[in-house]
Amino acid sequence: APGNKKSDRRMAERPLAVRLLARPEVGVFLGAVAVYVFFLIAAPPVRDGSAMANILYQSSTLGIVTIPVAMLMIGGEFDLSSGVGVITSALTASMTAYQLTLNVWVGVIAALIVSLAIGFFNGWMVVKTGLPSFLVTLGTFLILQGVNLAVTKLVTGNVATDDISNMDGFNQAKAVFASSFDIGGVQVKITVFWWLLFAAIATWVLLRTRYGNWIFAVGGN
Repeated sequence: APGNKKSDRRMAERPLAVRLLARPEVGVFLGAVAVYVFFLIAAPPVRDGSAMANILYQSSTLGIVTIPVAMLMIGGEFDLSSGVGVITSALTASMTAYQLTLNVWVGVIAALIVSLAIGFFNGWMVVKTGLPSFLVTLGTFLILQGVNLAVTKLVTGNVATDDISNMDGFNQAKAVFASSFDIGGVQVKITVFWWLLFAAIATWVLLRTRYGNWIFAVGGN
């Protein structure tokens, strides 16, 4: 009988508050709340809706890139080339559209293909060589940094791309990737929506799919 009681206590469901505090994301959330409250008190301009919208926009531009990097880190890997890869993607989109006089959406698709190819190359190299992803992606980082400058200079004659704001498809692409929408009289960038959407998708993949379980398993060896 005593053994059964002990077993029952182990099997008993823990209170909701205890289960929530045991989740690592709750600690991060509470830390974010503490920082937010601190700046609300110490920096009055933060209380303004437009200032918060600007903070959210800046956070979203970093957060969108951080989500896949975080999934890599959960899987025990790392990608040093992600930052310069973003620049490669933007340069590809701009130069493809402008230099070939194509619709901006063609440049967007080309940028997506190039980005996926870079990611595939990094993964393939890590698997085939057995080298740490830190070293492989450091090499990719240095290669892309040089390629970005060299190809841009070769194609445009400058270290910056040409203006594509007057080209076909630009307004539609801007509406999807860089527009704003009104919330309570405050203009919020659409990138904040994309950030939240990608975070929700990544959470679902990690916690509700076999692929997500593989990521946790590989990261946990």
